[in-house]
Amino acid sequence: MRRSAADSHSLYQDENQRLEEELRSKVGALKSLSIDIGDEVRNQNALLNDMDDDMGKVRGFLGSTMARLKGITRSGYGRTWCYMFAFAMAVFFFMYIIIRMS
Repeated sequence: MRRSAADSHSLYQDENQRLEEELRSKVGALKSLSIDIGDEVRNQNALLNDMDDDMGKVRGFLGSTMARLKGITRSGYGRTWCYMFAFAMAVFFFMYIIIRMS
C-alpha cells in the first residue's frame, strides 16, 4: 500500500515539530547555562577587585614599614635592631619546633 503525499507530508511535519521541540529545549538549557556563567564571572570579578584593593593596602603598609626599617638601620642602632630581630625570629622558630613535636 502506498502512502499518499498528504500522509508523508504529515509525517515530515510531525518529525520537524519533534526536532524543533528538542532544539528549543537545548537552546533553553544553553541560555540558562550562559546566564549562570555570566553571573559567576561577575561575582569572580567583584572578588578579584576586592582582592586587588586589599593587596594595594598591604603594599602601602609594607612600604611604610620598610621605610621605617630603613630609617632605623640608618641610625646608629641598626646592628642592635638586627640582633633583636634575629633573636625574635629564633624564639619563634624554637616555639614552632616545640609545638610541632608535641
